[in-house]
Amino acid sequence: MSKKNSEKNKKKKIETIEDKWKYEIAKELGLMEKVETLGWGGLTAKETGRIGGLITVKKKELKKKNSVEG
Repeated sequence: MSKKNSEKNKKKKIETIEDKWKYEIAKELGLMEKVETLGWGGLTAKETGRIGGLITVKKKELKKKNSVEG
């Protein structure tokens, strides 16, 4: 990786609602210790798929809630 690219990657990312959900779900599933130790890349495909699936459920619930209120 070039120096220019590595500097870009060090910039702070704005945390989204999905990022918050990702941490909440990982904690609920008992995966936070693994994430803290190995990083997100240390999770299995099954674990990351489970987190992604639950984020999708939350998005659908939020969309449904907003369409009912609107």
